[in-house]
Amino acid sequence: MAIGEILVIVMFVTTFACLLAGFPVAFTLSGVAALFGLFSYAFGVFDITFMQAMPQRIFGNAMWNEVLIAVPLFVFMGVMLERSKVAEELLEAMGRLFGALRGGLGLSVIAVGALLAASTGIVGATVVTMGLLSLPTMLRRGYDPKLATGAICASGTLGQIIPPSIVLVILGEQISNAYVDAQRAIGNWSPEPVSVGDLFAGALLPGMVLVGLYMLYLMVVAWLRPAAAPAIPRHELGGDWREVWRRTGRALVPPIVLIIAVLGSILAGIATPTEAAAVGAAGSLILAGARLAPKDGTRLERSTGGAPLYAAGGGLIVLMILANQFDLVVARAGIGAPTVVAFICCALLVYGIGTSLWRVWRTGVLVAVMRSTMQISAMVFVILIGAALFSLVFRGLGGDDMVHEALSNVPGGVIGAMLVVMLIMFALGFFLDFIEITFVVVPIIAPVLLQMDINPIWLGIMMAVNLQTSFLTPPFGFSLFYLRGVAPRSVRTSEIYRGVIPFVIIQLAALAVLGLFPELTTWLPSIVFG
Repeated sequence: MAIGEILVIVMFVTTFACLLAGFPVAFTLSGVAALFGLFSYAFGVFDITFMQAMPQRIFGNAMWNEVLIAVPLFVFMGVMLERSKVAEELLEAMGRLFGALRGGLGLSVIAVGALLAASTGIVGATVVTMGLLSLPTMLRRGYDPKLATGAICASGTLGQIIPPSIVLVILGEQISNAYVDAQRAIGNWSPEPVSVGDLFAGALLPGMVLVGLYMLYLMVVAWLRPAAAPAIPRHELGGDWREVWRRTGRALVPPIVLIIAVLGSILAGIATPTEAAAVGAAGSLILAGARLAPKDGTRLERSTGGAPLYAAGGGLIVLMILANQFDLVVARAGIGAPTVVAFICCALLVYGIGTSLWRVWRTGVLVAVMRSTMQISAMVFVILIGAALFSLVFRGLGGDDMVHEALSNVPGGVIGAMLVVMLIMFALGFFLDFIEITFVVVPIIAPVLLQMDINPIWLGIMMAVNLQTSFLTPPFGFSLFYLRGVAPRSVRTSEIYRGVIPFVIIQLAALAVLGLFPELTTWLPSIVFG
């Protein structure tokens, strides 16, 4: 084994040792890479010119990357919806709608988890929110703690796979770069691009299948063991059916319209993921302003004047469609009916955003949302910079050749290499967050796999579902830790672990089905984007 390969292995071991010791991920990646790069250069093993590519990596892959602008916008959208009590109202409405059925509360948790996944995309926030809001109610209604905690953890991790998702944005960017590198390595200098929108379309069907499997499992358990998921007596739900449907519609329609506007604009080709993320951020702000009204600057109260703001949200959607269908530049097209409608929509939008900003600022929500958005976004981009330096040193020491040789020599060819990579990513998911895995591991292994004629969309979705499964798997699944932090003391940790095992089995079965039938991930992108 060459000295460079030995140094690559030692560098990986040192990195994981530092991470397990509790050092910050971003500084660990950059610090270990810099130390090993300088040490290797001193002994003539490493070419220091690799380091000179670092400024170009930062400006090219981060500062001037329009796709990654979607990350803070989607984070803002998710945090704003979380802070504006959308989840609380959804759970209350869905509980009233399905509570009279066996397992109705569990079905409500899965449904709300899927909606939050499509609107927030932040696993930790979703699990914590669902744990605080729904777990005490489910336990008080007589639900088996194992079933209740398993449903909450599983539904909370749907944000990994259901678009629009931060995971898919970051993963899509890395897969796109890896696909270009792989195609150039085999002599194709004009490859067809792979976009974040392709991954969004590819993940939609698997995500819906997972939601359906979760609900099917809950219904089977409620049928076989009625005591584990009892129904709520109708008289305790209160209100007649007309009132229940009115509340359900009020809670469901605005978030669903926002999700359709964001995801539908991408799939329909009206907007890029970055533009759709901007629409989502503006829409979430308007939705929060319509639901919250200031009283004393600290308390959150229901707003009674939300109709004009909902009209502003509708104007945002109409404006997006007009901009796609008509030339609205007055100097070229003149002032026609589309331009007049666009002016009206802009006026509504300015009013809606201004009013919403004032309301969410007076209630104290805006400051908290901006702080969380800044913290999460800064973490993502600092990890990106650290991972870029780590990748440069890794390649400079010949690590990419070592990985290519190792995967090429795995028994079973493409299938064997894919199984090994899935197992490695599954194991890494116990210790690292998806951001670190996406920025560090994917650029190393994805080009090698894509040179084996693997569909990049299928590879990206397989990786996303794999990381979602590792979030659930005991004993180190992140979702388990999130829920343990907010669960009542009466719920034992062993019950949480045992509760997620059936959902982990469902996840693994879904991963196996995706592996056997890649068309589940490639059919919709081929229909939508051709």
